[in-house]
Amino acid sequence: MPTGTWERLAEARRAAVLAAAEREFAERGFSQGSLNVIAREAGVSKGSLFQYFEDKVDLFVHVAGLASARIRENMQAAAFELPWDSDFFGSLRRLGAAWVRYFYAHPVDLGLTAAANLEPDRSARPAVRAAAAEQYELMLRPLIRLAAETGQLVPDADEDALLAHLILMLPHLALAPHVAGLDSVLGLDGAEVEDAIAGADRMLRALEAAYARR
Repeated sequence: MPTGTWERLAEARRAAVLAAAEREFAERGFSQGSLNVIAREAGVSKGSLFQYFEDKVDLFVHVAGLASARIRENMQAAAFELPWDSDFFGSLRRLGAAWVRYFYAHPVDLGLTAAANLEPDRSARPAVRAAAAEQYELMLRPLIRLAAETGQLVPDADEDALLAHLILMLPHLALAPHVAGLDSVLGLDGAEVEDAIAGADRMLRALEAAYARR
């Protein structure tokens, strides 16, 4: 968590540090990301970073958490007018299309999502993955609960399992078109946006076949 010094810092200085950290971690990930580069680009000393955050992991988790919250807010805006109470799975597929498009249009958030999901460093991975999962759950669990309450799921549907499927699936749909080697089945590797949306639709329809009430 950011320190009290960070909270007292001028808004412009906080923005500069966050922008530099986002660029560096999005491009190079946590392990290869450099605090020296972040400090230089933000116009602060490297020692100042340790007054703002406990360590490099703390800074990375904070930046990745902000990105996850930003992505959730954009997806909530896209989801707002969809008819979840009468067509949960149709709405989910339309949201899936918006999700895929988002990462073609927002390279920094794409890079931070890749850094959070593909990071091999054991000191950073658990915390940043937990922060991302919390954002997925904040958005998706109420929608799944609504689908159950409106009779759109199979009787005795395992809502936690459906949520877990989506938390596993959505990062893959975001990253597979842009990160070589993640997809070997649906042709998402290097796909153009409309082909990636079609692949996402296929995966979400498979969930529909398993969970939708007929």
